[in-house]
Amino acid sequence: MSQFVVSARKYRPQTFDTVVGQGGITETLKNAIKTKHLAQAFLFCGSRGVGKTTTARILAKTINCFQRTDNIEACDACESCLSFNSGSSLNVYELDAASNNSVDDIRGLIDQVRIAPQLGDFKVYIIDEVHMLSPAAFNAFLKTLEEPPPHAIFILATTEKHKIIPTILSRCQIFDFSRIRVTDIALHLANIADQEGVKYEQEGLHLIASKADGALRDALSIFDQLVTFSGGNITYQQVLTNLHVLDYDYYLKVVDYLRKEDLAGALLVFSDILNRGFDGHQFLLGLAEHFRNLLMVKDIRTAPLLEATDSVRQKYIQQAGEWEKQPIVRALHAISKADVGYKSSKNQRLLVEVTLMELGSLQQESEKKNP
Repeated sequence: MSQFVVSARKYRPQTFDTVVGQGGITETLKNAIKTKHLAQAFLFCGSRGVGKTTTARILAKTINCFQRTDNIEACDACESCLSFNSGSSLNVYELDAASNNSVDDIRGLIDQVRIAPQLGDFKVYIIDEVHMLSPAAFNAFLKTLEEPPPHAIFILATTEKHKIIPTILSRCQIFDFSRIRVTDIALHLANIADQEGVKYEQEGLHLIASKADGALRDALSIFDQLVTFSGGNITYQQVLTNLHVLDYDYYLKVVDYLRKEDLAGALLVFSDILNRGFDGHQFLLGLAEHFRNLLMVKDIRTAPLLEATDSVRQKYIQQAGEWEKQPIVRALHAISKADVGYKSSKNQRLLVEVTLMELGSLQQESEKKNP
């Protein structure tokens, strides 16, 4: 039986061009290699799963490649690339600072820095979760980071830039990795699904991408889970069921009832949501997101801020056309107030129901003021 390899590892980018959603950073690094203006210390910052360590490995592989392509990518054929791909390269040293954060660990690394590379021009030291180093380890690292030997390049990666001392920051070239856009993640998932022969509905992949909150690794983990659950046919409904997500259709119904001042209809939908095992606070947050999306699509300048498929976007545009801006803003204020008081409320269900009753009068009041 062949061993299963998770998608996050199997489809890990191997070249700058395949890194998802970080075009500005990869282009800058490629230009630095091309013009031979490589810094000796980099700091890659950003939330989990956005490509920090992956980009560091690609940079380490590319700068030691003997036959780089015209597009400044590793050739994957030379001795250096082959040793890197097999995991036997002596030019790349990775240290997990979360579990190796003492001053002795850093002193061991400093001792290695003095040794010149056996193959290629550079030895690259990748230190992951660098913010976990102890104060003594940071101080022991300072002098080497400021004046490393010509063959040494340090790449520090962190999810918490604010925890790194200023003296380290001042010695590094800093790259801030952004959260990956939902559309980019959904497109990447579609490419993987095509390669794996997995059938899918575009809205299902889009929902997975939304749930990942900008982290590609999280999206790939959810994707693997859904492939197993669905038997290789990912539908929107299966994603909803497996991830226990509230469908936008619920919010479309609730907001439609509120516009018509049909409080009974809105309360019945909310009751159905609770009976399905969803939390009242989760419903409130989703309702706030829904009204926020309605507000976004009412102006052509903010419409791109709604990340959704074309079919879902049309539903939002249609519903937003039935509401004035002022009632939407007032609805967001009312939901925000309920959100703040939810945890301290003695009767949380009643709090949400009263909020829905308040929202049900907003549109009618607006129409009375502007007949």
